[in-house]
Amino acid sequence: MADHPTSDITQVLAAAAAGEPRAAEQLLPLVYEELRRVAARQLVHERPGQTLQATALVHEAYLRLISGGAESWDNRRHFFAAAAEAMRRILVERARRKRRLRHGGGGRRVEIEADDLPIEEPPVDLLALDEALDRLAAEDASKAELVKLRFFAGLSEQEAAEVLGISRATAARHWAYARAWLFDQLRDDDAKS
Repeated sequence: MADHPTSDITQVLAAAAAGEPRAAEQLLPLVYEELRRVAARQLVHERPGQTLQATALVHEAYLRLISGGAESWDNRRHFFAAAAEAMRRILVERARRKRRLRHGGGGRRVEIEADDLPIEEPPVDLLALDEALDRLAAEDASKAELVKLRFFAGLSEQEAAEVLGISRATAARHWAYARAWLFDQLRDDDAKS
């Protein structure tokens, strides 16, 4: 999952928890490239016309993590879960801001060379997904956490299982259930609209 051994990240997190002032600075080089790949994968799910770049998303998420205090990260798993949540919040906030009338509301941006841009997956309504994910978290927090790691952090099934400390088979079952549950919720939300 990472280019650096888990123990390096764990040691820096432990130093941060112990109050070592430079620990947060040491953490960024250890996780930066991985967080950038995660952010790039996440931005693929955004609607066409998205102006946020992966580097900016990583920097904003990292600043939020640091301002929250490194002592709040218990371990590597907790750090990556916090990073996934920070990226999710940033993207949801941007989606809400763009939806407001003063920021273009219902207006649509038209790209001149839209045919040149490959779109691999249909765009996701992040606000509807965020609301459905909150409902899932109320029902089953561990499955919601898995969705955050898979969808928002872009981790593979195996990587997410490792971060959550569960088997890959359990992660696969939880992922299948959560996807079906969220799909059903999003479909119901669309029907109500």
